[in-house]
Amino acid sequence: MAKLKVYNMQAQEVAEIKLPEVLTAEYNEPLIHQMVVAYNANQRQGTKSTLTRSEVRGHAKKPFRQKGTGHARQGSTKGPHYTGGGVVFAPKPRDFSKKTNKQQRRAALLSALSEKIRDGKVTVLDNFAFNAPKTKEAQKFIDAFKFNGSVLVVANSNDENVKKSTANIASLNIEETNLLNVYEVVACQNLVLTKDAIKSIEEAYAE
Repeated sequence: MAKLKVYNMQAQEVAEIKLPEVLTAEYNEPLIHQMVVAYNANQRQGTKSTLTRSEVRGHAKKPFRQKGTGHARQGSTKGPHYTGGGVVFAPKPRDFSKKTNKQQRRAALLSALSEKIRDGKVTVLDNFAFNAPKTKEAQKFIDAFKFNGSVLVVANSNDENVKKSTANIASLNIEETNLLNVYEVVACQNLVLTKDAIKSIEEAYAE
């Protein structure tokens, strides 16, 4: 069974941890892609709406006579080529959501996590916490590990000090273990898991 080094928040190695079997899943790119597409689709509100020529306020009176004006013949000022006219194939409210089942979400998440580990983009922490809400301390954490790009920290706690300390750092995101999804795992460049988070993932997804 593979092992990963465990670090403290100062990037000092403090222990080793054995990877649970659920985090050694095979890479399933088509399934991961399907879940990411579904996630993005489900974020869409689908509320955009514009008016067609039949819905535009006004009348359908002929703006000028058919012949003799030197202009092209027109039947209404509600046409799409007029300012204030209707929109051709106007977008209307619709539901963009895609359905996914529990087994798919489970398999895709474990596959994405396992691939992240194989790529060496996962860091394991013994604990992720701050004594006080200070952005400076969160930045010290990033600097200690020399992270480049976005960082996602997955932890069990919902600590206010953690939330406030990381709120002003755009590249650092915090997620609770039970809310973690495939899109977040794929989108981040550096994934940080606490020991408790790994234990929770093992307990939640063990067959």
